Amino acid sequence: MEAKYVYSFEEGNKDMKYVLGGKGANLAEMTNIGLPVPQGFTISTDACNDYYKNNETISDNIINEIEKKLKELQEKQGKTLGGEINPLLLSVRSGAVFSMPGMMDTILNLGLNDTSVVALANSTQNERFAYDSYRRFIQMFSDVAMGIPKYKFENALDKIKEAKGYTLDTELNVEDLKELVKKYKEIYTKEIKKQFPQDPKEQLMLAIKAVFKSWNNPRAIVYRKLNDIPSDLGTAVNIQSMVFGNMGETSGTGVAFTRNPSTGENKLFGEFLMNAQGEDVVAGIRTPKDISSLKEVMPKAYDEFMKITSILENHYKDMQDIEFTIENEKLYILQTRNGKRTASASINIAVDLVEEGIINEKEAIMRIEPKQLDQLLHPRFESKSLNEATVIAKGLPASPGAACGKVYFNAEDVVNAKNKGEEAILVRLETSPEDIEGMVCAEGILTARGGMTSHAAVVARGMGKCCVAGCSDIKVDEYNKEIRTEDAVIKEGEYISLDGSSGCVYIGKVEKTEVSLTGNFEKLMNWANKYKSLVVRTNADNPRDAKAAIKFGAEGIGLCRTEHMFFDEDRIPAVREMILSKTLEQRLEALEKLLPMQQKDFVDIFRVMDGKSVNIRLLDPPLHEFLPHDDETIKSLSESMKVSVSEIKRRIVDLDEFNPMLGHRGCRLAITFPEIYIMQAKAIINGAIEATKEGIKVMPEIMIPLVGEAKELKVIKEDIKETIDNILEKEHMKIDYTIGTMIEVPRACLTADEIAKEADFFSFGTNDLTQMTFGYSRDDAGKFLGEYVNRELLEKDPFEVLDQRGVGKLIELGATLGKSVKPDIKLGICGEHGGEPSSIEFCYKAGLNYVSCSPYRVPIARLSAAQAVIKNENK
Repeated sequence: MEAKYVYSFEEGNKDMKYVLGGKGANLAEMTNIGLPVPQGFTISTDACNDYYKNNETISDNIINEIEKKLKELQEKQGKTLGGEINPLLLSVRSGAVFSMPGMMDTILNLGLNDTSVVALANSTQNERFAYDSYRRFIQMFSDVAMGIPKYKFENALDKIKEAKGYTLDTELNVEDLKELVKKYKEIYTKEIKKQFPQDPKEQLMLAIKAVFKSWNNPRAIVYRKLNDIPSDLGTAVNIQSMVFGNMGETSGTGVAFTRNPSTGENKLFGEFLMNAQGEDVVAGIRTPKDISSLKEVMPKAYDEFMKITSILENHYKDMQDIEFTIENEKLYILQTRNGKRTASASINIAVDLVEEGIINEKEAIMRIEPKQLDQLLHPRFESKSLNEATVIAKGLPASPGAACGKVYFNAEDVVNAKNKGEEAILVRLETSPEDIEGMVCAEGILTARGGMTSHAAVVARGMGKCCVAGCSDIKVDEYNKEIRTEDAVIKEGEYISLDGSSGCVYIGKVEKTEVSLTGNFEKLMNWANKYKSLVVRTNADNPRDAKAAIKFGAEGIGLCRTEHMFFDEDRIPAVREMILSKTLEQRLEALEKLLPMQQKDFVDIFRVMDGKSVNIRLLDPPLHEFLPHDDETIKSLSESMKVSVSEIKRRIVDLDEFNPMLGHRGCRLAITFPEIYIMQAKAIINGAIEATKEGIKVMPEIMIPLVGEAKELKVIKEDIKETIDNILEKEHMKIDYTIGTMIEVPRACLTADEIAKEADFFSFGTNDLTQMTFGYSRDDAGKFLGEYVNRELLEKDPFEVLDQRGVGKLIELGATLGKSVKPDIKLGICGEHGGEPSSIEFCYKAGLNYVSCSPYRVPIARLSAAQAVIKNENK
């Protein structure tokens, strides 16, 4: 059967959006339920893809289908396109599968030429209207189809208005408009070196090509990337008979939402203009009126419109964004679509629709875009203040939120500023674990280097702290304490503002607004809990983060990074003594200083998590990360350890590694220095005993990182188990604990059946697993991954969205092998991907038990986990 590319509105329905685009499918649906829709037809998305396959040429069989449908439309209307008597005029509009407002192109009044404009004037008895429509068509066609800049036409219009002393376009008379048409055609001829086309069919084919081309215009490409819309869908083209809102004061045009798109309030929200066409409402040339005042201007049309908005919302079971035109008091509906809305409105509308009996809980859960919840969980800039702010640089939106404060270039200065009551922004070339106190005290973090999973990004997200990373637009001069951009120099103590959701850096202070969580948010989250099967845990290293996560609904801790506990100012000297010790005795002495500190940390976390699982990862990073590099700190350390400066410097050099991420870290440390993990095991179980004696239920999970060989886990597990069991026996206590491993080395996935014999659980550490599978350094990959994504070598940055075809296969293999040996082994994920919706769905399909993410992504993970179940329940 020969492929079909063109459909009349009567042939389609709302379920055909992948063929007809969203707009075409809805025009067909509205036609078939009897609403007043101007007649027309849709050229399918398949035709657009065919156009690109054929070197941007519309094939003959598609042209034949278009001509056939045009003939049918002319017969229905009793008019001829561009005819000499009562001419048919057309609108040509794009219509992608997913709504892309304003991203692609539209042409109105097509079919007008020097002959048909006279015919239109005669048939409507309105010469002004005819020439107003003609000048609009010439401008739109020239801009959209031929690429002539709009401003050239706007300048010509402004000159006439200025010469005549007019303020509004509606003041132009017939003679003015005829003069304007003449000037517009002269501009066209000068730019294109041809006369303005008078053949309506030539106009139509050029317009259709222009809409196809607009699928790949720069703004459409950017919009698709921002909204995860595939680039191979193509756009449909909707050809529709024109109705006119610019025929005088009995005509008008407008846009309305069936509910408020900002708040979700169940009240019609919109604007209209009398004697105008659609672009006038959005262009802002005249101030539109609130939709409610249409009741006074044209009561019959208003009542009919109110009735239609109710029909459409009930039919589509969602808030609708509706475009309409009134021609000589007759109402026409030009478009309906599910309206764009804020996160707050999304939740309020979804919950209200459930309570009104229009949708059910599952449908409400599926209505919310999980990533939108970020808007509700972090402070934002006040829109008026933001519009007046000056962007000086743009980096990666590493952790959402809004922050403003004085610039400081090291952690100590940020801490001091905080203690003085100042708001501070920590600015670094790149952060390191030593900056942790400054990061805690800072309002936000700005780095010149690093990617979305750099140290700064990961830690900031964990804290719910605003962060812009990898901002190569700035030069950070830590010595002179200043930031330099092409246009500005910001010195220490001067204000900047960061938008962690967009990556923008602003000069000066931008006012912020806090967003509070509503009762409807809680209702939605409770529904999500009802349907999800994955447990949602959090990554938390301290009681503050744990409390925040509990508030957002976390069901346990999936990753407590013990190394983050060592960077406090009062602990780092003892850690350094431990690392630099030459003998076991010296090392044990230093570890004894750390033991009570670690124990207190665990007690505090157990108290917050009362009864919930706490997965504690033993020390993981390379030892050299803890060591000082400045002479002042080295000197201070030499004095406290009674060791020469040269000896400490020599030891620092000895510990330095060419590739520390693959070096002496994780379980490898425990093989060479078993006393480190033994101290941590003592701190965990002593903390658990103390908390248990307070009546707190404790469920510690001890995680050994970076295992690649089952024997590594066996040896370390025996040491830890012996240490813990001896303490429990001595204290006459019984506490359930488990010992497992973080699967982050590809070999661990391949040998997971062997490792499972020794492990009570697996937690897939997808940050390192991605790094080692691709061979990308996550701290450096930001330099080239953007280009990989732009050139479609990679669909997404694999550190942001789990690479299901590569890394995902390793996870599936590891899970399958682990379960083959131990069917009830607990499986989880604790990388950055634990809060990313598509990665969460993958975890659900792969049979994992839990995901773990930063506290401020817990609601996103809960919603995504519920959506994963609902999406796959009929598969």
